[in-house]
Amino acid sequence: MKNVCDSCMYYEYDEDYECYVCQMDLDEDEMYRFLTNTNESCPYYKYGDEYSVVRHQM
Repeated sequence: MKNVCDSCMYYEYDEDYECYVCQMDLDEDEMYRFLTNTNESCPYYKYGDEYSVVRHQM
């Protein structure tokens, strides 16, 4: 099953930690859900479509 965070625009690779991290400032409960992969209804989720700007320009 694919993690909901995988398609979020705030889920980015951090070269210092060498893993993917959430770039949002999560509180303690949100961080727990993030770390345990039970984050089905994240209030910060925004579909990360890299090509949305390009489609808008066309």
